[in-house]
Amino acid sequence: MNDGSVLPEDVLRDAPSYTPRAHELADLELLLSGAYAPLTGFLGRVDLTALRRRGRLADGTPWPVGVTCEIPAEMGAALNVDDPLRRTVVLTDPEGAPVAAVEVSDTWPTSERMYAIGGTVRRMGDGGHGPFQRLRRTPEEVKALLPPGRVLGVIADRPLHRPQLAQIAHAARTLAAHLLIIIPVTGPGPDGLPPEALVRAIFAARDRMPPATIVAVPLMPRNDEMRDALLRARVATAYGVTHVLSTGDMLSGGGLRVLVPRELAYDNRDGQWRWRDDIPPRNRRLAMTPAEVEDLLDRGFPLPEWHTPPAVAKELSRVRPPRRHRGLVVFFTGFSGSGKSTIARGLADSLRESGERTITFLDGDVVRRELSAGLGFSRADRDRNVRRIGWVAAEVARHRGMSIACPIAPYADARAAVRAMATEAGAGFVLVHVATPLEVCERRDRKGLYARARAGQLRGMTGIDDPYEVPADAELTLDTTDMTVVEAIDVVLAYLVESGWVEPNMK
Repeated sequence: MNDGSVLPEDVLRDAPSYTPRAHELADLELLLSGAYAPLTGFLGRVDLTALRRRGRLADGTPWPVGVTCEIPAEMGAALNVDDPLRRTVVLTDPEGAPVAAVEVSDTWPTSERMYAIGGTVRRMGDGGHGPFQRLRRTPEEVKALLPPGRVLGVIADRPLHRPQLAQIAHAARTLAAHLLIIIPVTGPGPDGLPPEALVRAIFAARDRMPPATIVAVPLMPRNDEMRDALLRARVATAYGVTHVLSTGDMLSGGGLRVLVPRELAYDNRDGQWRWRDDIPPRNRRLAMTPAEVEDLLDRGFPLPEWHTPPAVAKELSRVRPPRRHRGLVVFFTGFSGSGKSTIARGLADSLRESGERTITFLDGDVVRRELSAGLGFSRADRDRNVRRIGWVAAEVARHRGMSIACPIAPYADARAAVRAMATEAGAGFVLVHVATPLEVCERRDRKGLYARARAGQLRGMTGIDDPYEVPADAELTLDTTDMTVVEAIDVVLAYLVESGWVEPNMK
């Protein structure tokens, strides 16, 4: 090492590289920007132990969550934290571009396949790519833009409708505070909106806000409401926020003052939003729930202007068109011989006849030959095959086509990953479990696979010597034991019609 602030080029050139998971990349960006101050890197075991026991780092600093990173076990085992030439790991983005170097000071195994690393991070590259990079400012850049005095922070992880805008205006006026809107931009929000669509929806409401500064921050939820709230408060503080407007799941932390407004309602008498208790029940309209907003959009109905500004409604209807015009992945799963491929193929043919949908049919055997050639039937290879199918299906659906896939897909985690891919693409996902019993599938055994597996000539046969994890989240379950193919296709079509994915005349 030279002066300790810059890593020599030969160290970086020879260092192993790895692309972390999405939440680790989000943490990495927050570390590099200073939003996680005083943290300068991923936490080691000493800090993590202190955090679990006392809610503080080893030096006594309060901190809400563990900020960690994992790398493959073989890479972690090869590191030597005492050797300056063998303790550096380069972290890359999903496209392989270097983002940061970690000077590893601590490593430990977390599973058979993964090691955790702790250590200081140093930025590499030009700072990232993607939509709205101009909004991804560091805390120091944002604080330089803020006027003196109070700063009201709002973490906008959903679009802002008139009730929220009225709450914000009232709070800013009461505090005489400048408004800072913080938009989380890592992955879809709670209502499934892609981050770039959320940013556009927030900007569509800007003319209804007090003077505001808007910043995009890679905040990703950890599925722990209290810790998420504390971490958000900590990040808001780093950006100069003095008061935060609660959205119902935000808690105080880091010295912030939290405002919890009373519930607003729409007054039919003069079209104003007022505190609910100030309006007689007969003249009162309550704010719509997110589920009600989504239902109107799904069915193609306009959002009422009393609730949503027209510019916001236009943006939401553009990103979330009616279901019949939105991308969809229909994913069949079940034992070999259950009938899933036959039903899926018949469904694809029926939909093609109407010409109203662009259909991509991803048959398991064809995918194995064209997309997953070379993969075996180990759990890892089966998982990889299903995820490849899911990625292709989600990309088709991203462009508002309909994908129909029918692999065996025996593992729940792989099916969940496919559902997540579709959701992140802004598409729908329908899981159809063809739950034909194994004994019926064996009697059919058109390919002779079960007979070979029973004879010990074939290993890894789902249902024989490899498990099938029965879906607990299927939208539709079929048993073809006493059901014809035509009847099964009709059941699936009826579901797609009733749920709005297909025009009624298709049934």
